[in-house]
Formats: sequence, C-alpha cells, structure tokens
Amino acid sequence: MKKWGFTTGLILLLLVVAIFKLIERQETFGERSNPAEDGIVRTIAPIKKGEHLEITEERLNRGDLLLVNRDYPVRPQGVKSDVVDLFGQPELTGGASLLDGGIRLSREVALKFAAMTAAAGEDGVDHFLISSGYRDEAEQSALYAEKGAEYALPAGYSEHNLGLSLDIGSTEGKMSEAAEGRWLERNSARYGFVLRYPADKTEITGIGFEPWHFRYVGLPHSAIMRTNNLVLEEYLDMLDEDPDISTTVGGRDYEIHYYAPDRLSKLSVPANRDYSLSGDNRGGVIVTVYL
Repeated sequence: MKKWGFTTGLILLLLVVAIFKLIERQETFGERSNPAEDGIVRTIAPIKKGEHLEITEERLNRGDLLLVNRDYPVRPQGVKSDVVDLFGQPELTGGASLLDGGIRLSREVALKFAAMTAAAGEDGVDHFLISSGYRDEAEQSALYAEKGAEYALPAGYSEHNLGLSLDIGSTEGKMSEAAEGRWLERNSARYGFVLRYPADKTEITGIGFEPWHFRYVGLPHSAIMRTNNLVLEEYLDMLDEDPDISTTVGGRDYEIHYYAPDRLSKLSVPANRDYSLSGDNRGGVIVTVYL
C-alpha cells in the first residue's frame, strides 16, 4: 500500500512538472501553437529530387537571414528594396508611437511589426514606441561619430542599414522593465522577430545587452532560435553543422536546407512546394520550404 502511494505521488509530481513546462512554452508561442513541437529541429534528408538553381551574386547577398556585424558588412543587394517612411501610415505601426517623423523601415517588416503589436494590444500591452528603423550610410556615420564605437557600429556594419531591424521602446519606461519588453521577449518569435542582442550572448554578438533591438528573421527561424536560445551567429553555425532539418511552428511544418559555399553547385529547390531563399552573408544560402 505504501509502495502504491509513493508511486502515485511520483506520477502526480511528474505530471505537475510537465504542466508547468507546457504553460511556459504556451507563454512563449501562444495558444494557437503546439508547444510540444514549436522550434524543435529534426534532421532530415537533403533535397534529392528538385529543380537545380544557379545562384547569382544578387541572390547570394539578399534575404532575411543575412548576418551583419563587425566581420560581415552590408552588401548593396542586402538592403531591403521596400523601405518606406512610417510617419502617417498607421497600418505600418500598429498603433505604436514614433520618436520622430523620419523613421523608415521595410514595408514587409513593418506590416509584421503591426500584426505583432496588434496581438500585444489584445493582451492589454499597447504602449510601444519605435525609436529607430532603417538608417542609410550617412545616418549611420553621423550616429557613429556622435556615439562612438562603444555605442554604435560604423556605416555598413549595422543591421539598421538592412531595413530588417528596429529599436522598440515603451512610453511607460525602460524596455528591460516595461510590460512591452516582457511581452516581446515571450512572443516576438511567433511573428518572425528575435531579440538580437540578449544579455547572455554578448561574447558572441560583440554587442552589449540591447533589450530594444529586434531583428526580423522570419518563421520558422525565429522560433528555432527562441526555443534553442540561439542568436543569429549560433543559428547559422548550427545549420552549417546540420544542414538539413525540419521543424513545426504553429501547426505548420517546415524544412530548412543550408548550402555552404562549397555546396552551392548542388543547390536544389522542391518542384512542387513553396519556398524562399536567403543568403547568410557568409557565402552560403538557406532554402526554407513551406509544407
């Protein structure tokens, strides 16, 4: 009888732990996602029967997964072609305030941001502030001259020069403490965004903790990075080691195939599936297949 009671208690304890883990994953990816699968990667076979693609320099140097840092500068092809002014376009800001009227961003990324902040508003979190978006080389040079190397990157080496990144604040206080910052930390991956410079990755990114700097990488990559606690540098290294993986996010299945520079001649895409391509700014290409 005592043995039966001990076994029952152990089962109940394990059940409670499992429930808490489930709740934690739901807080990260939301109720519409499957917390048992979101962002968990599985090794799969490479694309064997597909259409061969010749990779031009333009294809190689554009996309949402380009790595830009002190070692890998922005290339002209990598700058988003749909950069627009956000002022006077509420459909692109989702109700967020603008620090000034000159803020620009990729229209595609702005629409994703608007969808994200609309979801936050449904949770009662609605005091977002956009303090910076796309910067051209002249703007980045001026900022670098003003702030110095400790607080800014030289022109051509900042993610802001791509049009994929924006600095998000809160009108209620510091992002590290405000509800807006906490909500984004839990939920931004659902909308394709990642906190680019977290506090525990400064040795890898080379940038101090910036709770306001978010980067669009798209799904499913944001979910994989969030689930596995990876920054972009680590994620690309993971793909280099394991170039053919699959994952599930929000009930949708994805395949990801990475072609390192020495494998580009073998790059194939599926003939009967939707897919997207992105360079990594290191000579490789990521093929994302939407199943």
